[in-house]
Amino acid sequence: MLGLLALLSGCAHDPAPLEQLRLSEQALQQAYDTGVPATARALQSAEQKLARARKNMAEEDFKRARVLAEQAELDARLAQAQQLSAQSEAELDVLLLQLQRLRKQLSEVN
Repeated sequence: MLGLLALLSGCAHDPAPLEQLRLSEQALQQAYDTGVPATARALQSAEQKLARARKNMAEEDFKRARVLAEQAELDARLAQAQQLSAQSEAELDVLLLQLQRLRKQLSEVN
């Protein structure tokens, strides 16, 4: 019976989510490298969740730390995707403007 209790308590203890914390930190850095402004809501959310995950790590609440770190990673990736989308839209606007200018020049030639 004691052996069974020891086995069950060992399964209930979550390991420290060190790899997930590393992935979350990496996702945040990639978002910053992409040019996400520090004021972006998703990026701020990611930073807050990662800070809480670190706090939970210090308190050895590894399950909560893992969940928060996963959420932080997803928020950082969302911020990066939003930034890349905005950059693509801006590039498309520039290309459309250049196309309009070329069409105008062609119509003036004819």
